[in-house]
Amino acid sequence: MRLGDYKALSFDCYGTLIDWESGMIEGLRELTARVGTDMSRDEILQAHARHESRQQAQTPGKPYRDLLPIVYKRLAEQWGVPFSQAECEEYGRSVRNWPAFVDSPGALQYLKKYYKLIILSNVDNKTFQYSNEKLQVEFDAIYSAEDVGAYKPSDRNFEYMNGHIGDLGLEPGDILHTAESLFHDHVPARKFGMANCWIYRRHAQAGFGATMTPSHEPTYDFRFNSMADLVKAHQEELRNGD
Repeated sequence: MRLGDYKALSFDCYGTLIDWESGMIEGLRELTARVGTDMSRDEILQAHARHESRQQAQTPGKPYRDLLPIVYKRLAEQWGVPFSQAECEEYGRSVRNWPAFVDSPGALQYLKKYYKLIILSNVDNKTFQYSNEKLQVEFDAIYSAEDVGAYKPSDRNFEYMNGHIGDLGLEPGDILHTAESLFHDHVPARKFGMANCWIYRRHAQAGFGATMTPSHEPTYDFRFNSMADLVKAHQEELRNGD
């Protein structure tokens, strides 16, 4: 298979293009400082993943900016530390501060020359505007959990995307789904028979960080450790005339 076989790249955003784990750790810093025992970065992220995933399943229509305050509250209760409603609400707004991975803007700007770019993300539309500014590219389509009324890994997200890509002159086989999370993206993408590209941001770390452990490790068509590596592979294809 070749990267050049596709007309479009559909991206997960958080964890793939935006460094959500660093954003979460920073946004929870005051809360975790109140915990009497030291917790590792991954312990914090895994606790967040459990509460976030559970809440997304329970309230699939709740916008992400309104769901995160509930996650904050649940974490505080789990850790037995005081919190305020204002802190919960501030955490819900913290996504606007989550940084882009350093290679994301340049990679997207390069890939835009060769592909249509699509976002399929567990986010609300208002919040994504802040992330989009950091990514510095105009996406051809943005499909959010708010639009879908459900969060990945729900089938509804991929059904929604496949139902709308005709507006871009695309068919499902034209798309390479590109994402970090096996749980949120690659398991359902393979279920739908989509070609997929794993951006393995956590290649140097154990575990799954801010995502739940997938039910199984899905197959993938391409794997790169960064967006920069994806770009290099595409450039090499062009040089070799593949």
